[in-house]
Amino acid sequence: MRIEAAYDPGPGPVGGPAIVLAHGFTGDLGRPHVRRAATVFAQRAAVITFSFRGHGGSGGRSTVGDREVLDLAAAVAWARSLGHARVVTVGFSMGGSVVLRHAALHGGRTEARVDAVVSVSAPARWFYRGTAPMRRLHWVVTRRAGRVVGRLGLRTRIHPHEWAPVPLSPAESVPLIAPTPLLIVHGDQDPYFPVDHPRMLAAAAGDAAELWLEPGMGHAEHAADDELLGRIGAWATASWTSATAE
Repeated sequence: MRIEAAYDPGPGPVGGPAIVLAHGFTGDLGRPHVRRAATVFAQRAAVITFSFRGHGGSGGRSTVGDREVLDLAAAVAWARSLGHARVVTVGFSMGGSVVLRHAALHGGRTEARVDAVVSVSAPARWFYRGTAPMRRLHWVVTRRAGRVVGRLGLRTRIHPHEWAPVPLSPAESVPLIAPTPLLIVHGDQDPYFPVDHPRMLAAAAGDAAELWLEPGMGHAEHAADDELLGRIGAWATASWTSATAE
């Protein structure tokens, strides 16, 4: 499957850290909020942006977080093929759940492994319908008329079939990520997933994750201002700097 991607070498030396940015549902690498995040991250590291299947110029149809793990694995492997010894994934919303599952499933010494993970505005569990935005999203994903709206109005092509089997949930994935450094970021005003989601993820990780609950922040890339993105970029590159110092 063709996955469109873009590469910014950033300011550092060849072989320095790379950040792979995983966008949210209905996003793609060309969306303004994705480009803004990539621009902030590129001040500190090389950045790879890509469009998940069913989004933008990529092929296929969105499975809303299931097979997207394969897309992220391809992007991480591409970063390593470009000479980056350390790769950090930063995911937003759907992308936040994907980076967690990817890190849990691609450990060891494979080319798709990651050295640190940042999950922003991610759900902790599947099939959540506790907020109005999530009920609308489920209508888009599960109803034929909703998928037409997704294709024509949201520029997102959605797979018509249910998950079979249901993939490992984000909360089930988190305990499998250690000892890889993990940062969980969530807004306390998130209209999609309330704060019990990041707290559930942090509890599942125990002492192996850091949790930032951001006052006044809403959901995902749209709500992450440049200051927060800068702190995330600093955390991602600090994990690389401390490792090289050792």
